[in-house]
Amino acid sequence: MPASERVRTRIKAAGQRFHANDNISEFIRDGEAAELQAEVETKMREVLRSLVIDTESDHNTQDTAKRVAKMFLNEVFRGRYTAQPSVTEFPNVEHLNELMIVGPITIRSACSHHLCPIMGRVWIGVMPNQHSNLIGLSKYARLADWVMSRPQIQEEAVSQLANLLQEKIQPDGLAVVMEADHFCMQWRGVKDVDSKMINSVMRGSFLKDANLRREFLALIDSRKS
Repeated sequence: MPASERVRTRIKAAGQRFHANDNISEFIRDGEAAELQAEVETKMREVLRSLVIDTESDHNTQDTAKRVAKMFLNEVFRGRYTAQPSVTEFPNVEHLNELMIVGPITIRSACSHHLCPIMGRVWIGVMPNQHSNLIGLSKYARLADWVMSRPQIQEEAVSQLANLLQEKIQPDGLAVVMEADHFCMQWRGVKDVDSKMINSVMRGSFLKDANLRREFLALIDSRKS
């Protein structure tokens, strides 16, 4: 049985879903990631063949299937196949309760409709309380990269990142804003190179306190300019 079928069987037996933006690392056994990569390489070679590309004599595409398989599993979609990065959480000893903003964090993702790149920036606002956990500054970037390195749509990606940070930090308020270029619109379709998508998720005090929300948005707007 191919590795992909073995992994799929385990996921179904556990009653879990395996959408494009889900992490499935817990169902992948030792050595199976390499098997998945080899399987993708074989099928990508057939895709190139169906596109009528002579990969045998074309020196530019002889190793394309191998490169693409490695890229999908180990780089651009690695957030599906690797476990969550280790994040050390610290108690809020000083009882910090002022607005904290992290960003812009550069993110790279891919549209699940066409597998075209999504390139953008994320800003994160945190309103901690005395019971909140604190995490290192670099961990925000690592968690964002882990969530974004999957095929997905921007609206769901921002919500996933917000859920993860809420679980880790347990703040009074959480805000996540993402601004991105979508190559599925710039490279194909209408081919509009100037349009960007901006969306946000507001939780807790950011949702209830209009002044706090305005302060956060004003501060990130000043960084944009």
